[in-house]
Amino acid sequence: MSNARERAVIDCQAVEKTYVLEGAEVHALKGISFTVWPGEFVSIMGQSGSGKSTLLHVLGCLHQASVGTYLLDGVDVKGLDDSQLSRVRNEKIGMVFQKFNLLAQENIVANVALPLVYARMPGHTRQELARHMLHVVGLSDRLHHRPAELSGGQSQRVAIARALVTEPALVLADEPTGNLDSKTGEEIMGVFQALHRNGRTIVQVTHDREKAEYSQRIIHLKDGLVEREEMVERPRVAPEIKLGVPTQVA
Repeated sequence: MSNARERAVIDCQAVEKTYVLEGAEVHALKGISFTVWPGEFVSIMGQSGSGKSTLLHVLGCLHQASVGTYLLDGVDVKGLDDSQLSRVRNEKIGMVFQKFNLLAQENIVANVALPLVYARMPGHTRQELARHMLHVVGLSDRLHHRPAELSGGQSQRVAIARALVTEPALVLADEPTGNLDSKTGEEIMGVFQALHRNGRTIVQVTHDREKAEYSQRIIHLKDGLVEREEMVERPRVAPEIKLGVPTQVA
């Protein structure tokens, strides 16, 4: 899974997160340590109150740890200001959300290109990269469609293309099948497995044991701590999804 020359994509060491709510301290994370290596597909699993939502926010650089160290692709995010955190999020992390978070008024090319707007990439290059990534997830025939004209599974593929368009070190998925029926959810797991076979590093946060079993490894959270880690000896196999060829775009 790793070697001496490899740099971890996620390296959490004794991470704690404390909130103050109505004058009382809430210890959401109580000293979490784990590592994710390049090319892994990992699930973080836990019930409501386990700390998985807080951990997602820390991993996504939306919140900073109160105590401990979090290295994202070798970058220590502690002490970064809001502008620096925003840049790290845009360059290092591709987020996939349960509710897709697509712009209803824009076509899907514009939706996928949005992270490149923030990166101040020239318009022609943005369009080319967005179209390329939609080809990768199998939506070349839907380029001029808006989100309302797509199925739930197609909308989540657009969200995945948007997450991939900056070539991030980490794809971080928050309950990515939570708004989908079981058949479509299995299809999206097939997309993630195909991306994993192509070398992508994927971490999904889920409460669903079945969806977690599509990954290689499950990190179980309970009461703000890592309860245990589990290797999935025989991951579930989703229907094979043929992605477009991820060729280099100039």
